[in-house]
Amino acid sequence: MTRKTLVVGNWKMHGSKEQVAAYFSELQKAIQNSSDKLLNEVVVCPPFIYLAQAAKLLEQLPQVKLGAQDVSGFTQGAYTGQIAASMLVDIGCQYVIVGHSERRQYCQESEEEIADKFFAAKATGLTPILCVGETQAQREEKRTESVVLGQLQAILTRQGVQSFQDAIIAYEPVWAIGTGLTASPQEAQAVHLLLRQTLAEYDVGLAQRLPILYGGSVKSSNAQQLFAMPDIDGALVGGASLQASEFFAISKV
Repeated sequence: MTRKTLVVGNWKMHGSKEQVAAYFSELQKAIQNSSDKLLNEVVVCPPFIYLAQAAKLLEQLPQVKLGAQDVSGFTQGAYTGQIAASMLVDIGCQYVIVGHSERRQYCQESEEEIADKFFAAKATGLTPILCVGETQAQREEKRTESVVLGQLQAILTRQGVQSFQDAIIAYEPVWAIGTGLTASPQEAQAVHLLLRQTLAEYDVGLAQRLPILYGGSVKSSNAQQLFAMPDIDGALVGGASLQASEFFAISKV
């Protein structure tokens, strides 16, 4: 079964109006001047404050979709500083990252809160990208399997395996984010296979259709090796997505 291949760029807390304009101008030129085509789906996730600007600029780049880095688990109300899923849809987003390790670490997001965000995104038609992954300490303690499956179960126990219909999982080993370290293609493949086999216990067809991305110091020099693995369907790219030329190099076929 052929699955959709995606490359998602997470800009994190970087950017300015000038940088956003320059980025998409450079990306458009790279696409126009190259004989290479982009992968099935390419997504950029700028900070909230630049989403409107990015949405306008992406009108000239229909090959690239817009995503957000986070979403509220609430639909509306007195939640100062939070952004509802309906607002993201209103501004042109099609994707949203949920449960990124930095949100788990710095904002102490619980599994319940992450699940709330996942379901809030789905309720509005956004495609949630659920991040799962272990820390270095957890890996050394040989707890990778229990950690990532526990993060998966937080969704499964709420609404079952069908929750992952029209969703995406991103395996991001925390020890490989922004450190320059990268799981080997074989190490990443092993966890991706574990995730897919676990979902297959509930629904084989859904598990085979579900895109599972790898995130953790992905760059153009290692992307193709990772994408060659049978259960790796693309990447959630951090630092390397901040340079349009490098992001294009990762995203092309």
